[in-house]
Amino acid sequence: MKLTKEEQAMLDGEFGAGVQLAMKIQVAIGEAYDAPYMVPVSRTHVALSNQEADLWFAEKLVAGGATCRVRPTVNPSFNWEQLSCVTKLEPEDEAIVKRTHAAYNALGAIMTYDCTPYLEKNVPRFGEICSFSESSCTPFMNSVYGARTNREAAQSALCAAVTGVVPYYGYLLDENRKGEILVHVEADMENDFDYQLLGYFAPQKIGFKLPVFTGLKNPTKESLMNLGAQLNTGGNVAMYHIVGFTPEAPTIEAAFHGEEVREEVTITNDDLRSMQSMLTDPYGKIDFALFGCPHLTIDQIGVIAEMVRGQKLAVPLFVMTSGLSLDLAKKMGYEETIRQAGGHIFSDTCMDQPCWKFLYGKKGVTDSPKCAYYTRRRQMEFVVVPLEQAVEAALRGEIQGYRK
Repeated sequence: MKLTKEEQAMLDGEFGAGVQLAMKIQVAIGEAYDAPYMVPVSRTHVALSNQEADLWFAEKLVAGGATCRVRPTVNPSFNWEQLSCVTKLEPEDEAIVKRTHAAYNALGAIMTYDCTPYLEKNVPRFGEICSFSESSCTPFMNSVYGARTNREAAQSALCAAVTGVVPYYGYLLDENRKGEILVHVEADMENDFDYQLLGYFAPQKIGFKLPVFTGLKNPTKESLMNLGAQLNTGGNVAMYHIVGFTPEAPTIEAAFHGEEVREEVTITNDDLRSMQSMLTDPYGKIDFALFGCPHLTIDQIGVIAEMVRGQKLAVPLFVMTSGLSLDLAKKMGYEETIRQAGGHIFSDTCMDQPCWKFLYGKKGVTDSPKCAYYTRRRQMEFVVVPLEQAVEAALRGEIQGYRK
């Protein structure tokens, strides 16, 4: 790779061992992808995880004297002060959280603890070169904003934050942002949940190709957030186009960069219902409801608040959101309404954290296939249904209908 004098100085250790390690990793990634050189980034986001490897790497950079040139926002951790009302943390869990927080603070990260920074606090302009990890972030950045980021790991995004540069390859190049397969959506797409199912199902028909969707009309920000999250969880699809909606696809011709459409598929209502039946566990009694993967927006929290207003939940209901959205929920009365019904709203945390051990072995309801995917690794079962149906189930303590 061709490096600038400053980049070579980083690689040679002139800026310290931490920066040198970060640049070594960036150069290795660049060489693996035949990148000709590095380019500056102006935004970064790191999928902090509180796992041992994450902590080891962050502390290694700190020990080498590294700080972030482009300060990243970070993914959820867990907030032991908020969660103390429902669970106690194991001492080893609390210790790793505190050490991880200290390490990222020392690196100069912006401690947002939010998996949807692209909706607030870290919003790019069209064409801006960034380095974002996190499965819902990359598709939203590339597709909805027309910014440019590769599908980064937490560590590579942190290296970009430290060095201020990324290798020039992948979705940073025009030719890799063109559509590869035309997807005709004939399903009705009546609500956000249908976009969740579309995202999780599409990779079964398209593989990892960059899809160009037709038939989608004015999706909400929640629909776009979840479409990308599920495409990148059910498959490895970090960018999509929606004809007439996303900025790089005003027409089919523009989405394919003027090239011939070589492959087309159709997705129907039957496809989405089949996907739901594969994702969900049998209906019946439930022990809890869990929402916020990705973090819920203030509008989604408002839907839950209105549904439970003046009622009592039959099972515990947990909502995860950003700190800003929690503040808004308190100001708008949503948090009090949900709390009076027996529910809880938490910020800064995620169901893919060990603080949720008290739910292991139990059966929940959620609207998120991504939530079910993560938490099944932690021995939870999930009924996966639309948000409103999930809240109704939490009010009754069961969900009737489908049986496997």
